[in-house]
Order: sequence, then structure tokens, then C-alpha cells
Amino acid sequence: MADALTGEQIRLNYQDYCALPDDGRRYEILDGELIVSPSPGTSHQVVIGNLFMMLWNHVRRARLGRVYIAPLDVLLAEHSIVQPDLIYVSAANLHIIGKNNIRGIPDLLIEVVSPTRPELDLRDKRQVYARLGVPWYWIIDPERREVLELQLAGAAYAEVGRAQGTVVFEPKLFPGLRIDLAELWQ
Repeated sequence: MADALTGEQIRLNYQDYCALPDDGRRYEILDGELIVSPSPGTSHQVVIGNLFMMLWNHVRRARLGRVYIAPLDVLLAEHSIVQPDLIYVSAANLHIIGKNNIRGIPDLLIEVVSPTRPELDLRDKRQVYARLGVPWYWIIDPERREVLELQLAGAAYAEVGRAQGTVVFEPKLFPGLRIDLAELWQ
């Protein structure tokens, strides 16, 4: 976003983010740029709800940390504030969890691909998350019925798992967890 008077690039931060209206839209800031998305649809919510319960149960039973569901602000950096669909913070990193938000880099961020703006999750967030050091990123595509598990390898993500259809997905990040994709899409 450019300043109308000077033409200089304006990079939004958390203070700017907090001043945004509470109008049902989903606001995020990626590298200082405002991203506005409509509320997610019902199939998105079904997938996120199902995955949250599966992860939450596994993480809680094994005392691995915490799992959160959107909306919850994650302050990755001064100019990158996001609301991922699901967030996992390991027990070793619980100190980044505050009363109203998460300040720091969670262990895993999960996004469900938006049918109206797939490039946001598949390209833009993927690049920002990798650059800022998010160790794990999962991309869930309900239309393709696909789960992609990415692990940070240097400055970019490497694909370490992919499952499609109605098979069982066994993520590398959570040994012993079996996610039945048939149940995920219901």
C-alpha cells in the first residue's frame, strides 16, 4: 500500500491491525500488506473442525503442547500478523502464547485452501511462513481432497507428506497420529 501524499510504501503493523473494524471479514497482514478475506464457507469449517478435534485429542493425550483454531492472531513478525486456520505450539514453545494472541513462531500452521484465492495459501503464505521460519506448514485442499505436509528445509519448504482421497494420512510431525481422510471430509 502506498501513501497517497508521498507515494512511499506503507507497511502495516500490529497497531494498524488492531484498528481494523470487527465486521466479519478476516484481516491479516503479510509483509506489511493488508489481506482481506470473506468468512469461510461451510465445507471449510467442517474440515477445520474435524481436523482440530483429531489433532487436539492426539496432542492433549500425549501432552505435546496446544492446538488452536481460528480466529486467533499470530504475530509472526512486526509486519506479518496472520490468523491461520489451525495452530500447533509444542510444549517447548508454550511461552509464545499470550492472553490474547500468539507472539512468535508456532511449530505448525495449517491453512485450508480458499476456493476464491488459492494462491494466498499455496504461494503467498507459504513463502512468508518459510521466510519467517515456521518449521511445519500443512495445506489442506477440500476440493482436491488433499493434505500436503511441508517441513522447512533451509529457506523453503520441502514436501514430506501428501495424502489424497480417503486414505489414512500419517503426518511426520506427529508419529502415531493417523488421520482418516474419509472422516476429515465428512
